[in-house]
Amino acid sequence: MKQSTMVWIILTVIAGAYLTTRVVQYHAGAVYVAPKVMTDEESGRSVTTWSQVPDLEKDSPGVEFSFVRTLGIWVSAFFTLAVFSFLVGDNVIYKIAESIFVGASAAYAMVVGFWAAFMGIFVGRLAPQFSRNTFMPSLEPDVSPNWLMLLPLAMGIMFLWRLMPAGGWISRWPLAFFIAVFAGLRLVSHFEADFVVQIRSTLLPLIVFAADGSFNLKASLWNSTMVFGTLACLTYFFFSVEHTGVAGHISRVGIYLLMITFGVGFALTVMSRYSLLIGRMNFLLKEWLHFGGTV
Repeated sequence: MKQSTMVWIILTVIAGAYLTTRVVQYHAGAVYVAPKVMTDEESGRSVTTWSQVPDLEKDSPGVEFSFVRTLGIWVSAFFTLAVFSFLVGDNVIYKIAESIFVGASAAYAMVVGFWAAFMGIFVGRLAPQFSRNTFMPSLEPDVSPNWLMLLPLAMGIMFLWRLMPAGGWISRWPLAFFIAVFAGLRLVSHFEADFVVQIRSTLLPLIVFAADGSFNLKASLWNSTMVFGTLACLTYFFFSVEHTGVAGHISRVGIYLLMITFGVGFALTVMSRYSLLIGRMNFLLKEWLHFGGTV
């Protein structure tokens, strides 16, 4: 037996023994719930909901052990540790967790898309009476069928025509239509967000006066810095003039500003990843192993 295999076996036994101790002494992973009666304002009926209570209140009257939520905690902990196992190296447990996550995400997106887009929009507008009587009781009673929904139905059938043994070229027409529409919509939105808004944001007064007529030094310095920084960054990308002399110094300032911007963006990305890590560690230590009690 390899030495590394023996080390991992020993660590696994120690971790299993410690986890068993936490389960026996501190009820690690156990979830207890208590009923909470609420009154529906519209119907006036009483609705009972179950909310999680701290582990210290598990012996209180009315508190019950929730097997479903406990199972969810343990499954979440297993998949969290399975993903963390990739830090050691690629392994079977990580691949299983990755496959289940990808499959569950794809299945969830498919189900949501089916009920929200196909059933909710297409069927709901094309056959409102049928939708109201079957799966959309909240649909307005005076909604009439929208026969324009037959157009996306025809295009959807044309999409699926590529699965046929002959006539696969038919699917190119709806594909070209959707690509053109999507590109046009995205072009307008990107032009507005990435071009017009940024230009408008840099059209700032270099000298700012307050409401009482006094000179606002802070706002003036900020606006001047923003305008100069924008022009410096644009100078770096202006290749029609050789970057020597004054243009070279300004473009070098633009390089520094770009590097600072990239550094800030990278730092924000790292901080967001740290936030995810802290959330997972908080789940493992507090909600699963019950360090410091449960919420």
